[in-house]
Amino acid sequence: MHKLFIFALAGFLAQLIDGSLGMGFGASSSSILLTFGVAPAIVSATIHFSEIATTAASGTSHWKFENVHKPTMIKLAIPGAITSFIGAAFLSHIHSDLIKPFIAIFLLTMGLYILYQFLYKRNQQQVKGPSTIRRYAMIPQGAVAGFLDAVGGGGWGPVNTPLLLAQKKLEPRYAIGTVSASEFFVTVSASLSFIIFLGFSQINWGLVIALSVGGLIAAPFAAWLVKILPMNILAVCVSGLIIFTNSSSLLSVFELNATISITVKIALVVIWLGLVAFALYQNKQLPFVFAKNKANVNANKID
Repeated sequence: MHKLFIFALAGFLAQLIDGSLGMGFGASSSSILLTFGVAPAIVSATIHFSEIATTAASGTSHWKFENVHKPTMIKLAIPGAITSFIGAAFLSHIHSDLIKPFIAIFLLTMGLYILYQFLYKRNQQQVKGPSTIRRYAMIPQGAVAGFLDAVGGGGWGPVNTPLLLAQKKLEPRYAIGTVSASEFFVTVSASLSFIIFLGFSQINWGLVIALSVGGLIAAPFAAWLVKILPMNILAVCVSGLIIFTNSSSLLSVFELNATISITVKIALVVIWLGLVAFALYQNKQLPFVFAKNKANVNANKID
């Protein structure tokens, strides 16, 4: 019962993150569950089963509000679904001790990537329309993201959304809506693969329900949190959690002495707090920057 409460709390935190940033449910919940010693295959299977309903609801909502670029969704969803099925099958047949370090490195990379995207690139505007997407450009991207999502327990959003925005090929609402809609097919494909290769008996359905319930409870709080807390501060908190938990996992794998492990963890916490302070400083500076830019524009108009 105590563990189920912890996993429900993990689902709550993960959905709070995902609902606030539009990404991070898989990466954050995987990091938490792996910290508690859950096998990687069970972690990924649990997350994908719990995401079926949430991705369906999210994708339907984005479709209804016309935030989905259908050709790009298809080019992401089909290869992503195929490789997520393969990734889940691969994960089901690999010993947990062998794959854990690689998953920790992948999730650590995701944490750094989220930090970079929201802390240093958050002011870049994307203005191009969906018609600029090349015919086959998204297929390799969807294939890689689908495999990593299944093996790592998360990564579809953190891989695809920043890449679409960075390429300046879609407006933000199209990028987020398209990735959200396509994720449903990837989630279902990975879940089917886990059922086939792990079997129903290997799935901890209590864990799935706990994670799902925690996520459902967090959904309205996430919407409220977005209104009161800047996204770059949320991103620093989220990425810091992911980086810290997976760094701890790597330290345990390499079996370093206690002094080195504690020193590294303290250093990570100090850096984390420093980045939070930097994010707060950024938010204080933004009103001045925007006012200065507006003044420059008005001056140019007068000239």
